[in-house]
Amino acid sequence: MPQDHRQISIQSWLKSVLPSPVFELSPASSDASFRRYFRVIQNQQSWIVMDAPPDLEDITSFVHIASLLYSSGINVPKIFAQDKQQGFLLLTDFGNTPYLQQLNQHSADGLYRKAIDSLIAIQLTPGDNSDLPLYDSARLQQEMALFPEWFLQRHMAIPSPDFIESIYQLLINNALEQPQVIVHRDYHSRNLMICNDGSAGIIDFQDAVIGPVTYDLVSLLRDCYIAWPQERIDQWLQYYYQQAQTKALLANSSFEQFKRWFDLMGIQRHLKVLGIFCRLNYRDGKTNYMNDLPLTMHYVKQVASQYPELDKLSRFLVQLPELETKL
Repeated sequence: MPQDHRQISIQSWLKSVLPSPVFELSPASSDASFRRYFRVIQNQQSWIVMDAPPDLEDITSFVHIASLLYSSGINVPKIFAQDKQQGFLLLTDFGNTPYLQQLNQHSADGLYRKAIDSLIAIQLTPGDNSDLPLYDSARLQQEMALFPEWFLQRHMAIPSPDFIESIYQLLINNALEQPQVIVHRDYHSRNLMICNDGSAGIIDFQDAVIGPVTYDLVSLLRDCYIAWPQERIDQWLQYYYQQAQTKALLANSSFEQFKRWFDLMGIQRHLKVLGIFCRLNYRDGKTNYMNDLPLTMHYVKQVASQYPELDKLSRFLVQLPELETKL
């Protein structure tokens, strides 16, 4: 394959950390950040190399959170070797099959139950002394500000409505009143891998924080890349709620309270994501994320129409031009 200077550096580094200097290296994937991933094969064994240019990405958080979760028995990649100065990590290879490729009407129930079981295990991991940042009011507000900046103003070319700050405060209050746990922040079908043993391998967790208990569940069940009928989502919500009650995560919360937390948390996340997808397109040239705007907006409209306190947002979104005409 054509090589850039970092691939040459990876080759040199691998010779110093692998059992033998002879191996095969090939592209594995990339993501929404500046990180790249390569698969290295040697003697029928394979690993993943993360390439995170240190001037653009800091792997410190990934290493810290990977160690925290791995030591708690969570199925995240093991770190076999690291070079923080160059931005290289040698990791467990979870294969080529994300959930998104295998989810269908027949497989979904089993896969989502495994993902929920893993999510609860993450949430039960003590975060008190983890040094993870808090998903506090300022961070939640900063995320939602991406919606008017990049979606409304940059993409739709319309001003932000005057009521939006009151909606933000409602959503922030909803997030902060929930039980606070370790939050992956991108727990969805592209970041869950189907491993050879059938387990769910969890990746892309480097932005984890301490935050609301429903956030990752929203990412999973109201996934911006795949949609399910509401009755199936309700079944998985019931499964999560029952497991969480058993584990004392939601011991003092009714299902109605939990469902409200979940719904309003989804509004916060999806307003943010609408802004992020537009930013990825206009700032970073990653145009494919624009295809996921309609589903993301559908989630916001669907939930906003169900809550009287979100009526202004609901009526505002209904009168927006159809997204398909803006793509």
